[in-house]
Amino acid sequence: MSIGHMIISIIAVFALMYLAALAIYRERSRAGLFLGAALAVTAALELFDMCSLHRSLDVLAWKRYALFCEGLLPPLWILCSLTYARQSRDWKTGWLLKTLVVLTLLFSIVTVTIPLGSFFYAPDFPRERLLFLSTTGFFFYIGIMSCLVIALVNFETTLANASPDSLGKIKFNIIGLGTILAVLIFYFSQAILYRTLSMNYAVLRSFLYIVAAAMIGYAQIFQSGSVRIQVSRQTAFKSFVLLAVGIYLVLTGLLGEGMQHLGIHFPRAVTVSVAFLSGIALLILLLSERVRREVKVVLQKNFYQNKHDYRTQWLSFTEQLSTSRSSEQLLQRILSAYCDIFGITGAALFLNEESHGGYCMTALYNMEPIQEVIAPGNSLVRFMQESAWVVNVKDDNPAMLAENEIFFSRNNISIIIPLFDGERLEGFIALGKAIKTNEVYIYEDYDLMKTIARQASLAILHQRLSAQLIHAREMEAVGKVSAFVAHDLKNLVSNLSLIVDNAGKYIHNPDFQKDMLASLNNTAGKMQKLIGRLKKLGERELLNQQPVNLLDLVEKTVRMFAGARISMSGKPETALVDENEIQNVVMNLLINGIEASGPNEPLLVEVGSVDVPFIRVTDHGCGMSSQYIRTELFMPFRTTKKQGLGIGLYQCRQIMEAHGGRIEVSSVEGSGSVFTLWFPTAGEEGPEKC
Repeated sequence: MSIGHMIISIIAVFALMYLAALAIYRERSRAGLFLGAALAVTAALELFDMCSLHRSLDVLAWKRYALFCEGLLPPLWILCSLTYARQSRDWKTGWLLKTLVVLTLLFSIVTVTIPLGSFFYAPDFPRERLLFLSTTGFFFYIGIMSCLVIALVNFETTLANASPDSLGKIKFNIIGLGTILAVLIFYFSQAILYRTLSMNYAVLRSFLYIVAAAMIGYAQIFQSGSVRIQVSRQTAFKSFVLLAVGIYLVLTGLLGEGMQHLGIHFPRAVTVSVAFLSGIALLILLLSERVRREVKVVLQKNFYQNKHDYRTQWLSFTEQLSTSRSSEQLLQRILSAYCDIFGITGAALFLNEESHGGYCMTALYNMEPIQEVIAPGNSLVRFMQESAWVVNVKDDNPAMLAENEIFFSRNNISIIIPLFDGERLEGFIALGKAIKTNEVYIYEDYDLMKTIARQASLAILHQRLSAQLIHAREMEAVGKVSAFVAHDLKNLVSNLSLIVDNAGKYIHNPDFQKDMLASLNNTAGKMQKLIGRLKKLGERELLNQQPVNLLDLVEKTVRMFAGARISMSGKPETALVDENEIQNVVMNLLINGIEASGPNEPLLVEVGSVDVPFIRVTDHGCGMSSQYIRTELFMPFRTTKKQGLGIGLYQCRQIMEAHGGRIEVSSVEGSGSVFTLWFPTAGEEGPEKC
């Protein structure tokens, strides 16, 4: 071995030993101990391999020491990867984890109990730096490489779950440790590939160790700080999937190797078919809901202190509730959340419906419809009201089972979760069969079920209140429409009443008869149009604006008030308006004027122009105060009339504004009022009215 190569190896050994001592001293924890031990064993392996290449020494003895260190790599690096920068309280040493660690200790035991020649033979070592692997050595290094790959995946998992702040502190540490593992994996993979352990890679390995140690040392000096990362269960499940795929690939390779070793020969097409069929079977297993639930339960029981990842599940659940676009989607997401979290095939929601006399099925998720109505006096309902507990049908409750056994068995119900609105039992969620039939639900499950139920109850209550509010607004809208319709009918009835009153005096007058027939015809036409508008209620209505002679429009409107004392003046003026709508405005002003005036007080209607056309209605009635005009006149449902609806003037202003015009009023209390309608000229277009 050359001096230069020896110097590089010595530097790598000292660098790794220094980092091992620093990790144990600074961390002073289980994680620091495992990290220091892994680095120390790696440094020892480097030292023993260096000594085995020195011809003046007993090379095979040093190689046995190196082999023993190689056997210690799997348990120490796996323990290091499971504890480095991770929150210790999230992990627990379950039987499965203990079993895995104990099994990795077999590597070191094997190196002590089996002769060195059973691993490899080296006729020209160290002159030829090649060690030819035997079958035992071949499988030995496959096992070591697989364990190191698991450790590398664990470090990647830690890195993937780190927050931005934590990532900056552990990035170079993880990269450095990953580099050491990657070098070892490459070194052993070459041995497996060529069935030869080549010591020619020793110098390259030492150099990369120095690079890795430099990164770890930089992080220790310049980016020190305590970091503890929580590994999510989703990431742990993904790691299991990667492990399963890796085992499949290794077994496929071993199958081919084993058949060649035993002298068994199959056509290449058969071998490839077996490999693909095995892959398809693995894919089916990984996509199976039952297998996925089994894996998650095993991970929760053996690798985590708590059965559930409360933070992740709560954030996911609340996000699903907040993004629900409809009440049906909200209920579906509540039920699907229960099924996903607790491994249930389906669920149903029951809510109290007074009209049906009990608790009826309101929503379903992957279950058949349930027709039963659970009465308020049912023992199941009474039990939940009194105890507020989650009900497991497997529990010993004879009274409840006697009454509800058929209901439970017919619908495959396993768990009932109450939903409370304060002290009142608003409903309950019935969970179907468990995906993992022998899964045991414990207090953690029941506590989480009740916690989610409280949030679900609030969401359901909010949804119900929203539905009631929408219904109330719809009824309010119907009431407003009814008020407007009633107002229009009142105007038409007032006109008919006026005709009837005057008919007793002027019925024999031919002119009155003519005006009366014209007025009745116009009133009947307006009623027909009003009925047509009611049929199209909710549809978009546009103004039918056309050039209209305002003087003719006023004359037609005045003729509808046969017998009333209304005088006209002015000259023809043209405006772009919807004739029917403006006629309603003028009619409303005339009716208001007649009702506000005395029996013998005339009304004056004037048509003219001051830059823009106008219609002015003047009465000599009771008038209005300035405060009333300023604060209440054009407000809906405000009126001074004993039997008024307070809609007419509000509607008049809406119509005028839709035409691009305006309505003005001047009034003196006790002396009458003047209303003026200002219109845009025929060349101007007002906005469309919906």
